[in-house]
Amino acid sequence: MADTIKATNITWHHHTISREEREEHNGHQSAVLWFTGLSASGKSSIAQALQAVLFEHGCQSYVLDGDNIRHGLNKDLGFSPEDREENIRRIGEVAALFSDAGFIVSTAFISPYRADRDKVRQLCGEGFIEVYVRCPVDVCADRDPKGLYQKAREGKIPEFTGISAPYEEPQHPELILDTAALSLEDCVRVVVEYLQSRGILTNS
Repeated sequence: MADTIKATNITWHHHTISREEREEHNGHQSAVLWFTGLSASGKSSIAQALQAVLFEHGCQSYVLDGDNIRHGLNKDLGFSPEDREENIRRIGEVAALFSDAGFIVSTAFISPYRADRDKVRQLCGEGFIEVYVRCPVDVCADRDPKGLYQKAREGKIPEFTGISAPYEEPQHPELILDTAALSLEDCVRVVVEYLQSRGILTNS
């Protein structure tokens, strides 16, 4: 699906405003924070809390959330390995566009396969920051606000990551957030400090 090219007679149009010019105007560099981890590990909560902090500091930021994207852009995709691959390919393209526009974009997707995440890394370049939101499956199941783990264990949800479908842990993520031990505030602080250490954010 991802390798099929059907569009013909198209030409790439270059922007009159560069990403570097947008970054200078914004006062910060662009980046793609790719939060990956099991369902209920805390990806969306961290991404949203981080966005609030960045917004308060005048940053151009946005969150691309897995469930939200599946309500619109990716509503035609299921949860088979092939559909998961296409889901991540599409959102990787969107994240790259946000980055090119000068945003600090956070994506909250399970994104269970390393190969798919690596493709997004190649697409987004050095601004790609893989953040592994690590949490044991039992802890995720205990805190699960949607009751999905119980349904999956009852066989009501097929191909559920961590129960009946695999999750491939990142091997060399830029950041690991252990949400079984760290509070939401601590997780956000770690990410902000990392962005400052990379020069993406200033220390002011």
